[in-house]
Amino acid sequence: MKFLGDMGISPRTIALLREQGYDAIHLVEQNLERMEDPHILDKARQEERILLTVDLDFAQLLAISGDSLPSVILFRLGNVSREVVNNRLMLVLNDYATDLKTGAIISVNDVSIRLRYLPI
Repeated sequence: MKFLGDMGISPRTIALLREQGYDAIHLVEQNLERMEDPHILDKARQEERILLTVDLDFAQLLAISGDSLPSVILFRLGNVSREVVNNRLMLVLNDYATDLKTGAIISVNDVSIRLRYLPI
């Protein structure tokens, strides 16, 4: 699996994914921190990357588009510290890898993980 970290995601989370053997990049590494959301979604789709974000707009854009990819992991946590995000991310990757490959929005909060298959 390949990942794209949005601006609300710590570059250290991307480093953790790399340590785990995943292909992961962050927008800031490519000087794309000002890229608009629709273009970020297009980039993730074209590069076959799963988008990691805290931004609700991506779920809405996917719903409007009717597309089945890219998958999005949306963190809706009370504490968005790197450690909390990383722990929840590892749970998602362990339990939902197949769903992410076929197209899904996974919403992660403090107590639950919700899966919605794409297209919506």
